[in-house]
Amino acid sequence: MEAHAVPPAPRSTGRKPAETRTSTRRLVADRLARFAVTGGGLAIIVSILGILIFILLEVWPLVVGAGVMPGTEAAVAGLTRGAALSDPYGTHVAVATRDGRVRVVRVSDGETVEERLMADGEAALPLSDVRTAAGQQVFTALASDARVLAMQVEWDVSFSGSTRVVTPRLGQPISFGLTPSLSPVAAWTVRVSDDGGGTAAAQRSDGSIEVVRRKVTRNLLSGEITEAWERSEGASALRIEALVMDRVQRNLFAGSATGQLAWWEIAGAKLVPTRVVEAPASGVTALALLLGDRSLVVGRENGELQVWFPVRRPDETFELMRIREFPPRGAAIRAISPSFRDKGFMVLDDGGELGLYYSTSHRRLWTGPSPVPDPSSVFYTPKADGAVIAGAGRVAILQVRNPHPEISLRALFGRVWYEGYGGPEYVWQSSGGTDDFEPKLSLTPLLIGTLKGTLYSLVLAIPLAVLGAMYTSQFMHASYKRYVKPTVEIMAALPSVVLGFLAGLWLAPRVEKVFPALVLMLVLLPIGAIATGLLWRALPQKVRGRVRMGAEVVLYMAVASVTIWASMRLGPVFERLAFGGNFPDWLREATGLRYDQRNAIVVGLAMGFAVIPIIFSIAEEAFSNVPRNLAAASLALGADRWQTVTRVVLPTASPGIFSAIMIGFGRAVGETMIVLMATGNTPIMDWNPFNGFRTLSANIAVEIPEAPHGGTLYRTLFLAALLLFVLTFVVNTFAEVVRHRLRRRYSQL
Repeated sequence: MEAHAVPPAPRSTGRKPAETRTSTRRLVADRLARFAVTGGGLAIIVSILGILIFILLEVWPLVVGAGVMPGTEAAVAGLTRGAALSDPYGTHVAVATRDGRVRVVRVSDGETVEERLMADGEAALPLSDVRTAAGQQVFTALASDARVLAMQVEWDVSFSGSTRVVTPRLGQPISFGLTPSLSPVAAWTVRVSDDGGGTAAAQRSDGSIEVVRRKVTRNLLSGEITEAWERSEGASALRIEALVMDRVQRNLFAGSATGQLAWWEIAGAKLVPTRVVEAPASGVTALALLLGDRSLVVGRENGELQVWFPVRRPDETFELMRIREFPPRGAAIRAISPSFRDKGFMVLDDGGELGLYYSTSHRRLWTGPSPVPDPSSVFYTPKADGAVIAGAGRVAILQVRNPHPEISLRALFGRVWYEGYGGPEYVWQSSGGTDDFEPKLSLTPLLIGTLKGTLYSLVLAIPLAVLGAMYTSQFMHASYKRYVKPTVEIMAALPSVVLGFLAGLWLAPRVEKVFPALVLMLVLLPIGAIATGLLWRALPQKVRGRVRMGAEVVLYMAVASVTIWASMRLGPVFERLAFGGNFPDWLREATGLRYDQRNAIVVGLAMGFAVIPIIFSIAEEAFSNVPRNLAAASLALGADRWQTVTRVVLPTASPGIFSAIMIGFGRAVGETMIVLMATGNTPIMDWNPFNGFRTLSANIAVEIPEAPHGGTLYRTLFLAALLLFVLTFVVNTFAEVVRHRLRRRYSQL
């Protein structure tokens, strides 16, 4: 039997075969790629969440309510039914007592640093009533001899190193002498001017109204001060309980015991006849004018709290109208102290309860008990960060934290009746000429402007981009497609600032001149395209067969060029026949609309030009990714090319097309520079295509450089950014849901 030699076993070299080594390298590369893609995706998600969290942190203070905390209390001898006020920093409190004295007390140690009589040069004069003038650092009082007294308190601020030093200075007392022979005073008010003059108004118990005005003149050379007095008289059938005068001392408002409101105009030595507002309600117990002297806050005996202001009527006269009404309090309103800075005010009622309100946002910000017993007055500090409450023998200082009282859902998204307007409106006006005109921060015009610009741009972009993508993918010859598709995609590389510059300075004036030609073009271009198609189909097959498929686009381009040229040439004739030779004038006379040169049509053309490449590229990819066997099967069953594209290819590509439209929508919503430069940037509530508008993104770009950090405008702009974020998130989520449903529906084709 022959023996076979057994081959020796192969020696191990310690190296893997080349195939194994290649697989290992590929595995490592695949893992690294997976980690890189996963890490990049997570980084994007974390970045977006970080941006969202940052925006939320900036917006959050807008929704935080006001906070009122107890502060310092000080005992004041003889303070019974008196009044108190403080310096802007809360270091000193000035107190006026019924014995005719004004004391300035340092809060830190309770020491009296200055004291003066309200009737200078006289012994302590008993006073029947003491108040703080609304919106002024002034004490007013009614003396027992029917004189009305006033004393201004000033605060000199200096610095010793880094320490602030507040030095009080009591002004010269002013005595307004009413006619002594008349009956006692029933109601009174005082307003002091910056130059030391002022006006006092009072009603006697017999119904007569007397106004005493002190005018002060200072000699520029000698410094000598001379004074002159004017008196005005009138009468009223109302039994007045409260009087208040505006800052310029021209308008006098009164509230009666039976609930009516009266309004006089002080003109020299006479009072313009009374305008009485018949408001059958509870009696008026307190009045105050808010900053700007246009809004009148009315407190009533039954605790009702209302805001009134004059409204212009069609005959150019003004009518005092009730604009807002707050929830009633549990007791009669005793005192109202308006803010020095905004449209807020504090209220004290007879039950010893305090309340903090804001007029424009129609908000009751806080309510709580008085920190001192038997409170007699409330003073809202000049920085609106505190309040001074005078009670029986004590004065208390409250700390107020109320950074954004003007913000509410109604102020941001609803109609608000602002001072000087004929009715409630949506208004964005972030600043005014003076502090008297509060900012108006309605985001609704900006939302409407954003949707308006997006709508007009997509009306142009969607048909051109989607139909252009369909033709390029399904009908155009490959040799032409090689040039057309990259050319359209290069359009997306144009900076939006360049498009906005061209649209605002070049396109807008030309559109105004040739707008009738554009209208004519909208009619002639479809007619020319349809006529060309019918003519092409009417040609013999032998003639059409000589032109390679897809090359007929050259014929259509020629027809479109001729049609555009003809429209431009016929534009002046069409404008003369249809619009009387001048379209802007015809538009204003026929419809009452004004043609603004930078309008939504210009923005639609410019922004549509920017959005078309995005929608075109994605839609063309969606058409091209439809399996060729579907189109081939449809053609094999006898369908023509158009039927195949519209009934097979288009439904199958619809998820991608919808995604393209939504991405284009997001691009249009977030566009900034085009709408900033090509519109009038006016925040108006109007869908008129011949008007401009302002979008959320453009508003942020315009306003954020000048918005004080941490202020209401600053945080409102971040709220606008949050709205943009939420809007795009909702739209993209909706688009993704629809895309998945369309994909499932047409996946069986």
